Amino acid sequence: MTNPRQIAFNALRDVHKGAYADVALDRVLQKINLADRDRRLVTELVYGSVRRQRTLDALIDQLATKKSQQQPPDLRTILHLGLYQLRYQERIPASAAVNTTVELAKENGFAGLTGFANGVLRQYIRLAEKSPEPLELPENPVERLGILHSFPDWIIQVWLEQLGFVETEKLCEWMNQTPTIDLRVNLLRSSIEQVESAFKSAGVLVRRIPSLPQALRLIGSTGPIQNLPGFREGWWTVQDSSAQLVSHLLDPQPGEVVIDVCAAPGGKTTHIAELMGDNGKVWACDRTPSRLRKLQQNAQRLNLHSIEICTGDSRNLPQFQNTADRVLIDAPCSGLGTMHRHADARWRQTPESVRELSLLQTELLAHTSTFVKQGGVLVYATCTLHPAENEGVISQFLAEYPHWQIETDSLDLPDSAYSVPPGWLKVWPHQQDMDGFFMVRLRKTNNSE
Repeated sequence: MTNPRQIAFNALRDVHKGAYADVALDRVLQKINLADRDRRLVTELVYGSVRRQRTLDALIDQLATKKSQQQPPDLRTILHLGLYQLRYQERIPASAAVNTTVELAKENGFAGLTGFANGVLRQYIRLAEKSPEPLELPENPVERLGILHSFPDWIIQVWLEQLGFVETEKLCEWMNQTPTIDLRVNLLRSSIEQVESAFKSAGVLVRRIPSLPQALRLIGSTGPIQNLPGFREGWWTVQDSSAQLVSHLLDPQPGEVVIDVCAAPGGKTTHIAELMGDNGKVWACDRTPSRLRKLQQNAQRLNLHSIEICTGDSRNLPQFQNTADRVLIDAPCSGLGTMHRHADARWRQTPESVRELSLLQTELLAHTSTFVKQGGVLVYATCTLHPAENEGVISQFLAEYPHWQIETDSLDLPDSAYSVPPGWLKVWPHQQDMDGFFMVRLRKTNNSE
């Protein structure tokens, strides 16, 4: 079977049964040898249909007599695929989108409903010819943005409170784009110029990112990452620009002891080792042995020797008390800043899961702050844009531990990557064109007990 739409349907069927979108996609793609173009189409259809699920359901509700949730689950998935192509895939002719969807219905047990599928899609085409927006939208701004851009209402609400309507809409649009891939050049093994020149020879386009000395962004499609020049030699690793900012904010120095308390799979750990010239000790702590193995593989490929692995829950590692010059808490979070990379994250998180995460973050911060020596530094970072996991956690910590304070010495960071008060650093994706992140640098003052 090499029909990209059938393969996409198989993956989506698994997603709707609870599988993670990336896992379901990998599973179907590994079974079959597809041309690059077809692989890209399958990927686009799977991630796109998951991302735009709420919008596609609203269209089915509008166009069919039975609501989307009352349709047989597999038929709903087939309609999602057809409507996704019609609405979001300009390069696919409408006739091809309709015919292939009708064919999918026929091949997957809905031979008696091909007329219905055909009717729904053709009705959408007719509406789209009459109006630039065929979808009927409610007046309420939260629901309006949620249905149009396919996010749950509670996430829209969180953003509206911080940004207002216009900026929230821009953020929604940004989050629905196909994600870019950034690289971090390992300056101990190579240089920006060397990597640029190797890529140029291989016909791969990259561009530099202002104020990030090791960052290159890939432009256009490149094929498998591990086939790019310099991967095996450890010249670079994949890491988003925002995540690179975190280790610069930590500012580790050669010869220091640094603890990364939630280290796997190791993007920031290896960056810390590089910034220290691989001179000193970087403790990489994590609860999950399988993810720590990935960290070890990354460190080996990048030829870094200063990293020590510690398997365990960082809330219970008394041996590290008062041992670190610097500590990084890249805290487990709801990931609301990286939803463009994780197509199904918006449907998996809930206000309840955010509450649970903020309790975990509070515990982590209280325990691991004891690892820092007097006068030392702690950086707290998340890839979420929810105040309960960011400003809320830090404000509570500072209220309870008065011998800690925010350091406001800022780096050379992208403009407007700040929020008030000074010292909170917040990266809004639609303004900086990189993952959404929150980070703050704290120092343990000398009057601590």
